[in-house]
Amino acid sequence: MRIQCEADMTQHCDLPVHVNGQYTFFVQERIISSYSTRLKKMVKQAKRRTQIKSSGIEIDDYPGGPDGFELVARFCYNNGRINITVSNISVLHCCAVYLGMTEKMSTFNLLQQTQIFLEGMFYWSWNDVIVSLKSCESFFEYADSCGLVEKLVCALLAKIAQNSNGNLSAASPSSSSSSSETTSAHGFMVSSSCKNTVMKPYKSSNKWWFDDMSKLPPKIVEKVIKNLGAYGTDNNSLILTRFLLHYLKRRVQSKCCAESEMNSVSEYSGLAGTAVHGVISIGHNAFSYRNLFWVLGLVSGFRLSRDCIVGLERLIGGMLDQAKLDDLLISGRDGGVYDVGLVIRLLRVFVNKEVVCVQKMKMVGRLVDKYLAEISPDHNLNISKFLGVAESLPDSARDCFDGVYRAIDIFLESHPALSFKERSRLCRCLNYGKLTLESCKDLAKNPRIPPNIAVEALKSQQSKISTTEYIYESPRKSNNSDMIISITGINAADESFSEESEDMKMNLQRMQWRVVELERVCKEMKNNMSRLVRHGATATTPVHNRTLLRLC
Repeated sequence: MRIQCEADMTQHCDLPVHVNGQYTFFVQERIISSYSTRLKKMVKQAKRRTQIKSSGIEIDDYPGGPDGFELVARFCYNNGRINITVSNISVLHCCAVYLGMTEKMSTFNLLQQTQIFLEGMFYWSWNDVIVSLKSCESFFEYADSCGLVEKLVCALLAKIAQNSNGNLSAASPSSSSSSSETTSAHGFMVSSSCKNTVMKPYKSSNKWWFDDMSKLPPKIVEKVIKNLGAYGTDNNSLILTRFLLHYLKRRVQSKCCAESEMNSVSEYSGLAGTAVHGVISIGHNAFSYRNLFWVLGLVSGFRLSRDCIVGLERLIGGMLDQAKLDDLLISGRDGGVYDVGLVIRLLRVFVNKEVVCVQKMKMVGRLVDKYLAEISPDHNLNISKFLGVAESLPDSARDCFDGVYRAIDIFLESHPALSFKERSRLCRCLNYGKLTLESCKDLAKNPRIPPNIAVEALKSQQSKISTTEYIYESPRKSNNSDMIISITGINAADESFSEESEDMKMNLQRMQWRVVELERVCKEMKNNMSRLVRHGATATTPVHNRTLLRLC
């Protein structure tokens, strides 16, 4: 119930107080001014300017807003008494500081009462500290400026340090924080003054405090991380990194975050950046490759700096040989089904590594071929991005280009409106020499493939027909005997050649016979020339001329 005057009590409520432009309280000047230095001063100033009964006084930036002022008014009207709890201690303390409710105005005033209550902070339970911290959300800036947040954060860290067994039910400490410092089971040392808290490496699966701290607003969590000296690029703590990722996940999933807080994602960008720096510094040892992709997907919705994004992509891209197809199938943002641009960047990172063994390169090659087949049916996928993926790897990454051809065929089927030029451009990523004969035959008969591409692919298959082996046997006893020629390399065992390949084989045979005949004739001419030179002759015989003309 608001402290305001009823109609028949107006003569007793002579001071209108406008709080943050949200609410107006009608209170008695004598009562309210007897506890607050600030209100007493404001009343005097208002009286000098105008009639106070008509205008009243205005208080802007009041911590806690109307709710906070109502608590203070109740305290004043109740002769300086109020029930202080962990739920209202934060707002009461900030209001007392703001209004100057000191011993100068009244004995055992509100400020002294709140200070005494806060002195027992380290005896509070874990939940008490969480409740008090969360209540500071609406007036965080003022609570932080007066040192209250710092005290509560110190108490919070002390609780984490003391409850090393991870039993949340044992959150109430059995001893005070009089010791100078306590080492946490989570790897950070908490000083009783909370000024020299440092992170120390310590492995622990103790995460009992994750869920409770996830209830806190981002500004307070940021304050906790800063007090630990692990904010931003200074984060090298695995446990804090895991907590921040857990926190971001919980906040994104919560309805309140989705409907209101996520409208201002900049509040979370600092925490997301801190988590990313932690992942970059220790991620390759502490996170599986799949988890790294999960981290990338989680933080991509926040306004991260380019350095954070590049660093995380460099970490993931450097280990791309460990990825599975599902890892690469990240939802797209620019109308496409998948984020193909991200995969292209990761491939560039992998290829540009100083040393990449052939085996790992081929593993990525097989992965990319599967990825191409998966993204090809996307109607919003353009040729440039398809080629960006297909051509990102060197030819040595693939022993066979059949997978690329199948992906191209799927793409052409899903994009029937492509022009001849565009289809030809798409096929440029094929290495025809690394197509199997079956794929080449299918390509030649594929109506979606431009004819000039089919011709080039068929030409490349000539090299796959075994070269002719020649066996020359020159009889030693007879100079006029014919040379015995054996052609054994036509690979007659392969009966799977189509009829179109028969002409190709016949042409090769004719060319091989011509080469053999030319070699025989040239040899005979050389011998005849030697004999003619010895006898003074200079012309070749007509028989040899006719033979040369026939062969040419």
